[in-house]
Amino acid sequence: MKLIPSLLAAASLGLALTATAQEPAIRKTLAERIPQLEKIDEVRATPMGGLYEVRVGTDLFYTDAKGNFLIQGELIDTKARRNLTEDRINKLTAVDFNTLPLQDAFATVRGNGKRKLVVFADPNCGYCKRFERDLQNVDNVTIYTFLYPILSPDSAEKSRNIWCAKDRNNAWNDWMLREKTPAAASCDTAALQRNLAFGKKHKITGTPTLLFANGARVPGAIGAADIEKRLAEASETASAN
Repeated sequence: MKLIPSLLAAASLGLALTATAQEPAIRKTLAERIPQLEKIDEVRATPMGGLYEVRVGTDLFYTDAKGNFLIQGELIDTKARRNLTEDRINKLTAVDFNTLPLQDAFATVRGNGKRKLVVFADPNCGYCKRFERDLQNVDNVTIYTFLYPILSPDSAEKSRNIWCAKDRNNAWNDWMLREKTPAAASCDTAALQRNLAFGKKHKITGTPTLLFANGARVPGAIGAADIEKRLAEASETASAN
């Protein structure tokens, strides 16, 4: 069993050396033939022989050893039944929970509030409303809601009115759960712009997007049972550390 870490390390080293050998040729060819391709940040071998990952920021492409072909799509490991592209992007866009700008969110505390959950949500997102209804069945959690108005100008207006409300939680729940339009309000909304910038940086392209304390990220609405499962996993990770 002690040999396994050594074997994995050797395999990773082998992939790295292969990528290093081909990287100059790949960079040179792609730069000459596709000048509109932004600066390449990284070239690395994939588990598929002869196929290399080309990373531009958090965008992934695939190419052969000479850069003669460029593929934009997803790499699936059919044996392991894993989407390798998705796994890689999740790793690249992972957010350290401890570095989140929680001052730009409003908090909802239920029960002892020990478990933590972050939600990026647009007030006009139907899936967000469904998620909020399911979330009513989850206790002993602190929910940090980042208003993330990406769907329409009306989303920005509603987000402003909710953020500027005297009681943000009530304004949010009135709208999301009871369809009561938030009253017009005004205040400093720089936090909403920072949320949009944060989301762009970390490739948050849809709502709701959920972040758990162990770094797990879930794009889309999930039910109460799944929320409980992921909160428990996050708690176990915290206890193990």
